[in-house]
Amino acid sequence: MLSVFLSLGRVLPVIAVCLFLAGCTADRYFMVERQDIDNLNNSLLEQQYVLKSLDAHNRQSLETLLHQSDTSREAILQAIEEKVQPPECPPVPEKTACDVTADAPARGRADRLRGKVVVGEKEYFLLMDPGLVYEARVDSGAETSSLDARNITRFERDGQNWVRFDIPHPSGKGMVTLEREVSRRVRIISASAESAERRVVVDLQFMIGDHQQEAEFTLTNRENLSHRVLIGRNVLRDVMLIDVGREFTTNLPESVLEDASQP
Repeated sequence: MLSVFLSLGRVLPVIAVCLFLAGCTADRYFMVERQDIDNLNNSLLEQQYVLKSLDAHNRQSLETLLHQSDTSREAILQAIEEKVQPPECPPVPEKTACDVTADAPARGRADRLRGKVVVGEKEYFLLMDPGLVYEARVDSGAETSSLDARNITRFERDGQNWVRFDIPHPSGKGMVTLEREVSRRVRIISASAESAERRVVVDLQFMIGDHQQEAEFTLTNRENLSHRVLIGRNVLRDVMLIDVGREFTTNLPESVLEDASQP
């Protein structure tokens, strides 16, 4: 028994020491955890306070900015109303009676619109060499202008292709023979012809009103047609405008008519 008590006497102090140390450790552990929780709670409270402060400051700043924006907008609108004046239109001059004849074109001058000669469906046409005046029909449907020619004969001169042809005199009496260098040849398909016709093209100087020009004319027999001369798009283009409701809107200059042979 004694030995048992001696053994217990040696063991019990050891157990007591162990229990004391374990209690201290547990108490330290629990104490540290509670302190951390308190710190976290304090930190959260501080952050909530900071957030509320920031939110209040932001709200105040936003209201200030909105107020300044409204004030600036009102100031700008007021300045515009004060500075900008409605435009003043110049007074319209009163219409006065004018002499119509003062603006009318003199004889020999052509009516012009935007720099172009205004022509009707029919116009007086002066073939400058040999100085013959014809009534020409203006046709925007024809690509190339045409001249009544008979006895068309091609020949060579100085290595170039030429053509000799007769044109009827405007008076209807006799023919006038002309010679011109061939400009080119064209293939014409006529509605009244069964097959295509090849025509000779020459350059001719002419006048309509006070407008003088050189253009290509095809040579063909127009004996059965109403007019000896046809004015096509190659003459009209960029030069003349057609007023389909008028005829003979232009007049040849008096000085030219004095030396020309008229119908």
